[in-house]
Amino acid sequence: MSKKKLAIPLENGNLAQHFGHSREFSFYEIEDNKIVKEYRMEPPPHAEGTIPNWLVDKQATDILVGGVGPKAIEILYNKGINVYVGVAVDEAANLALDFINGDLKYGQNYCHH
Repeated sequence: MSKKKLAIPLENGNLAQHFGHSREFSFYEIEDNKIVKEYRMEPPPHAEGTIPNWLVDKQATDILVGGVGPKAIEILYNKGINVYVGVAVDEAANLALDFINGDLKYGQNYCHH
């Protein structure tokens, strides 16, 4: 059984363009390409490394972002989290389904698989 935990930074229910400025994250727990749980959480206040390490603590396996700094990418990548950069703004639920179905459009992928 394959399990993943997808994290998406939000702004007004859509993907936030600025990872570090997001005030809410949507999490999708995925098993065998099906969403089994979805919830939202408020991240800690923005400071270098805080949000990436918070995502590690929340056991995220994959994250979709519009824009993100190189330090955040380095932390996430070094902790084994796949980072999909340059994702177009859309509703989080639509992006989660695109991710599951292999239809996600993005610019760059810092990925471990």
